[in-house]
Amino acid sequence: MENKNEEAVKKPSSNVFDIFVEGARKGWHIGVNNMLPNVLMAYVIAYILTVLGVMDLLGSLLGPVMALWGLPGQAFVVLLTAWLSSSASVGLAASLYTTGVLSGQDITILMPAFYLLGSQLQYMGRLLGTSDVPKKYWPLLMSASLLNTLLAMFVMKFLILFF
Repeated sequence: MENKNEEAVKKPSSNVFDIFVEGARKGWHIGVNNMLPNVLMAYVIAYILTVLGVMDLLGSLLGPVMALWGLPGQAFVVLLTAWLSSSASVGLAASLYTTGVLSGQDITILMPAFYLLGSQLQYMGRLLGTSDVPKKYWPLLMSASLLNTLLAMFVMKFLILFF
């Protein structure tokens, strides 16, 4: 009976081609089921905000604040989106780039936000809640990432001057 159970358990293949195909399947699944919906959502949000005039309003209201990093006011939406979803913020930045709102230099300055803010809202409950971190420390942890993001954007703005 033990031999039948051992045969039923699938052993990982050591064949390079099998490993590659399995990795490609997993990558396809992640791309189609996790990343694509977020990027598509970002394009739709960018289009809706542009049609409604919200992008122009944000550009004028937040322009002076975002100018600290040499960015247009609309870049704030990318930062907010990064806090919600990393892949959606990349999609939104790409959408704003294609419409001419953001330049390549703007996206370079924003790039640290894609990673440092990286879906904090999603992970707040998943990670901090399950790891028994006392809730009184959550704002400190969240603000540390925000501070790191703002500082990294200053660094990127500074580095662009030399490259």
